[in-house]
Formats: sequence, C-alpha cells, structure tokens
Amino acid sequence: MRKEVWFGLSILIAIVIGLFVLMPSPEHMTNGHLGLLMLALVVVAIMLGFPTAFTLMGMGVMFAWFAFYSRDPNLATQQTLDLMVQRAYSVMANDVLISIPLFIFMGYLVERANLIEKLFKSLHIAMARVPGSLAVATIVTCAVFATATGIVGAVVTLMGLLALPAMLKAGYSTQLSAGAITAGGCLGILIPPSVLLIVYGATAGVSVVKLYAGAFFPGIMLAALYIGYVIVLAKLKPSVAPPLSAAERHVDLPAYAEKISTSVSNNVLPGLIGALKGRRNADVSTRTLLSQLGIALLPALAFALVMGTTYRLVTTPEAAPVEIMEMGIGAEESATESGSLNDGFGEPPAEGGLSEPPVENAAASTTEAAAASAPTAPTAPATPQAKAAPQSYWIAFGIGFAAMIVFYAFFTFARLEIFKMLLGSLFPLAFMILAVLGSIVFGLATPTEAAAMGAFGGIVLAACYRRFNFGMLKESAYLATKTSAMVCWLFVGSSIFSASFALLGGQEIINDWVLSLDMTPLQFMILAQIIIFLLGWPLEWTEIIVIFMPIFIPLLAHFDIDPLFFGLLVAMNLQTAFLSPPVAMSAFYLKGVAPAHVTLNQIFLGMMPFMAIQIVALILLYMFPAIGLWLPNILYN
Repeated sequence: MRKEVWFGLSILIAIVIGLFVLMPSPEHMTNGHLGLLMLALVVVAIMLGFPTAFTLMGMGVMFAWFAFYSRDPNLATQQTLDLMVQRAYSVMANDVLISIPLFIFMGYLVERANLIEKLFKSLHIAMARVPGSLAVATIVTCAVFATATGIVGAVVTLMGLLALPAMLKAGYSTQLSAGAITAGGCLGILIPPSVLLIVYGATAGVSVVKLYAGAFFPGIMLAALYIGYVIVLAKLKPSVAPPLSAAERHVDLPAYAEKISTSVSNNVLPGLIGALKGRRNADVSTRTLLSQLGIALLPALAFALVMGTTYRLVTTPEAAPVEIMEMGIGAEESATESGSLNDGFGEPPAEGGLSEPPVENAAASTTEAAAASAPTAPTAPATPQAKAAPQSYWIAFGIGFAAMIVFYAFFTFARLEIFKMLLGSLFPLAFMILAVLGSIVFGLATPTEAAAMGAFGGIVLAACYRRFNFGMLKESAYLATKTSAMVCWLFVGSSIFSASFALLGGQEIINDWVLSLDMTPLQFMILAQIIIFLLGWPLEWTEIIVIFMPIFIPLLAHFDIDPLFFGLLVAMNLQTAFLSPPVAMSAFYLKGVAPAHVTLNQIFLGMMPFMAIQIVALILLYMFPAIGLWLPNILYN
C-alpha cells in the first residue's frame, strides 16, 4: 500500500481514537457533545470519499431531527423540514452568490480559448536574462492565468503540459519545476477575483468588495516571494536552474528591423525617426515605420494618460459649501416668530383706527415695505480654486519619467518584438482582469455586474484570438453549470449543518472552551491559523470555509479581531490546502500529466519550500496588517 494511503488511514484512525477518548460516557453526553460528534463524523466521512455537500446535508438533517425530537417528538419531523427549507432559501436569496457562476464561466472561457501557451512563450522570452527565467515565467504565467480563471486544476494541468517539459529539457531540477507549477497555480484562490473570497464573504458576512481590495497586495506579495526564491536559488545553485544559452535568448527580427538596426540605429526611437528622413526609408514603407513608432510610443502614452488622469483627480477642487435654506410652513412660522413677517390678518389696534398716516411717513413706509417684500438677490458663490498637486504626485511623476527615459534608452528592436508579443498575449488578459477588479474595488460595479462584464470579456478575447465557436461556448457553459451546482449544493449543505450544530449547542461548548483558556488575541489567532493549516492536510478549502469558518467567526468579536483581516489570513493560509499532503490536489493534477519518470514524492518535495514561503507570507501579513488593510482603508474609510 502506498505511503500517502497509510498517512490518510492513520489520520482517520487518530480521529476515531480521539472520539472515544475525549467523548464522555453515554449517560453524561449532552446535545452539545452530539454536535462535536457530528463535526468529527463529517470529517471522517469526507476523508472516506463521500460527497461533501450531501454529507453535510445528511448529517445536519439527522442530528437536527434528533435535537428537535429530544424537545418535542410530535413536531420533530415538521421542524426539521422547515429548517431545511429555510436554510436552502436563505442561500438562494444571497445576491453575492450570483457572481460565482459568472466568474467560473469567465474562467472556463479563458481556459478553453487556450491563451496560456502564447502567454507563457512571450513571458519566457521577455524574462530570458533573469536567473531561473523559465521558472519565473511559469510563476508569472500561473499568477495571471489563475487570476483570470480561478480554476486551480486547469492552470496546473495546462502548465504541466506546457512548462514542465520545457523546464526539464532545459536542465531544471524536477523538484523546482514541480514546485513552481503547483505553487503558481494556487495563486488564483487568493488574488482577486477569487471564488474563495466570495465564499468566505458570504459565510462570514464580510463585504466581498473589501475582501477583493484587501487581498490584492497580499497576493502580489506572495507571488513576489515565490519569484524571489527562484531567483536566489538559481543564483546560488545554477545547476538547479541553468541559464538559457544565447541561441535560446535570440529573437528573430523582421526584415525592416534588420535594415534599420544596421543602417540607422539599433535603438527603436532613433532608428524609426531617423528612417523617416531622407533616403534611408527607401526600402521601408512610411506606413510600416509610423505603425511601429506608434507601438513603440504606447508605454509613453500610457504613462501620460495615467499621470494626467491622476493629476486631474488630485487637483480637483472640493465642492463649494451650499447654504441650506429652510423652506415650507415651518420656515414661515420661524420667520413670523423672529418678526420678519407681519402679524397676518390680526386686527389692528383700536387706537388710530383708519386715520391717514402722514405723507412723509407713508412714503417711507411704502419704500421700506417694498424693500422688505422684494426677494433678496443671492450672493454669487465663490469660484472654487483648484488644489495644488501634492508632493507625492510629483515624486511619482519624477520616478515614472526617469523610468521612461531608462526604458527607451535600452529599447532595442529585439525588445520591441518581445513587447509586441506581450501586447498580443499578456496585456489583453491583464487589462480584462484589471477592468473587472477595478470596477469592483472602485465601486463602479457590484461583484455580480463585474463578473458579467468579465464573462463577456472572455467571449471577446476568445473571438479576438479566433478560438471562439459554439462548441467551446457550450462546453464552457456546461462546466460552469456543473461547478456552480457543486458550490451551491455545498452552501446549502453547510447552511443546514451549521444550523444543526448551533441547535445542538456545539458552538456554545467550543466558545466556552476557548474563552476558558483566557487567551490573548495573538494566541487565539495563532491557534486558529494552526488549526486551519492542519485542516488543510485532509480537507480542501471549500470544506474548511463552509464547515469551520462558522465556528471561528462568532469568536472574533470577543478577541476584537476584524473579520476582514481574519479572512485575508485564512485565504493565504488556505493556499496550503493545495500543497499539503495527503490531499494536495495540485500534486495529483500535475502527476496526471507529468512524464512517467516524475514521481509523486518528487512533486511533494518540490512543493515543500513554497509551502514554507506561504507560512513566511502569513507571518508578514500578521506583523504588518497594512499590507492587506491599507487599500480598503484608503478606498472605503
């Protein structure tokens, strides 16, 4: 029997033994203990291979019926059925969950369009001079593609077919190759738009928009740590990741570029501008020169557009204060009380009767009455003055301008060809991701609306790459429906299970036990993250979120822990669920497409350093919460 099977069986045996040791005798067992028993049985059943959603649902219904039966046997069946209907309806009425099938559909469209091959090749050539360039390109490709799809299995499988043979052929070690693919493929469950964050937000009652904003920089930090590890390892041990040869780094130039680089200049801007003058462009059409010059100037135009838009935002004057005038009946009454109005139709004093006033006084009174009755001309509001741009803007402008100068100083025709490759592979996908994410984070669209826009963008991308057809659309819709149905049933099952668990009193026992330990917030956070880390060995992230998060969430208020920050820590921690044996689904995805000589143990060994990097990233996020909370605080507070 294989080692991983023995490992899984040993965990099962440990859980069963723990049940017998920790559970009280039957005469002392309460409903709360039955709730803990239900929790343990669910974990055992899932590890034995039973479907998670229906296991949760079945266990929840059985134990809920028992709880109701212990109170009133006559109403137990009716109350159990009512509980099922109410919990299922609460899931159906959750608007946040509508975005899940749309994001999944977008992911399958991008996957079926087969954009990953072109993306990997362009990134591979662009990073040819970086140590460990193939592994770095693999991680970046996985990060971009996993973000666009959110489907870990699809990314790992495709990169296993595409990048693993290339790295093994270039002399990369099997462990590093496997670790880069499996770790990079898991980034999609953390970097927005992530289905995991939607599931956590719906479970914990946290804003998905804030979760997306908060997870952006931690996801980038984790990917940067992966890349840094690969570069350092390639520098220290070149045998693990050999540098590419000059022939492999060579980029073929088109005929016009060869002529201009030899006769005018190898730098793009001087070469193209010089070729436009005089007889030097006799062999190259002006149209070609202008089109290539336009492509070469795209980074400068993008920089000018970004800085111009930012300048307008930071210098926009604040709205002038508007004086609110009281109107209506209340205004007249207050004005009457202050003496600004006459006494209405009240009788005049008896003295004086209807005698004629003096002429001088009458004229003055008429003038005063006309002045009083005439509307007061409103004073023109002061024109708001534009604010001066802050110093930080000019610092960013100076750094960006210097970067543009350095960029164009080394912008050769070979780099122009690489830039065009990226322009046709990386930038459209990145633009779609940023458009979807930006519309959510900046409040331009709800997650559901942004997911619909992303699904439409996936169709447009597939059509632009000439991969769109009815068969691909049908297959993507079928797979999205299948995955969405699984997620929705999982939510229904977890809702029934959590209601039964609370009904039995299991939550109260856990709360009392945790509070009796008299822990500090730091100790509680460490304990919770260790438990989640260990749960990642036998369970997947979906099961951990829907089963165990409802247990942790009620305790956060006592320890004064922000559920948003806790969710970011959990999302980063759950990266390990795909990299920790014996489940480690990424390893099995890769093994299914790897060459026969690549063993499962080699894949596991390759994943271990990246799992350690995840723990380091988790510690950094806890020590410096601003990594995750800065952007939500800036945007929404």
